[in-house]
Amino acid sequence: MFLNKGDKAPDFTLKNYDEQQVSLKDLKGSTFALWFFPKANTPGWTNQGNGFRDEFKKFQKKNIQIVGVSADSPSKQKKFVDKYNFPFLMLCDESHDMLKAYKAWGLKKFMGREYEGIYRITYIVNKNGIIDKVFEKVNTKTHACDILDSIK
Repeated sequence: MFLNKGDKAPDFTLKNYDEQQVSLKDLKGSTFALWFFPKANTPGWTNQGNGFRDEFKKFQKKNIQIVGVSADSPSKQKKFVDKYNFPFLMLCDESHDMLKAYKAWGLKKFMGREYEGIYRITYIVNKNGIIDKVFEKVNTKTHACDILDSIK
């Protein structure tokens, strides 16, 4: 269902929370954790984002950038980034094109209702643009530490 270890990371160009364009080619040459989340300013996303913020220096020591992606507008993400002092890159895919390319968008179920939305998934992409790890099951409270523990 998701992309797999060894797959080439699909190309993209998206705006960040400051309305600047960011592309995959801008990130090549470094390893990054590409994490997808349903919506800014929700409890789960806040837990997950705070975890990445709190462990940010450990990711830096391992030379891993953190890149979050949602379908939120740049202005909505900017407010959230500022509110919680997130020091990492946040990208906005309002068209859902990149989300679909990374298989992070699809049919979800909640309380018997089906709808389309963003899956919580994280890919570790290496400096050559190849997916090294896939985290399909995400615990929002421990996700940042779970990633760090998996990378020795």
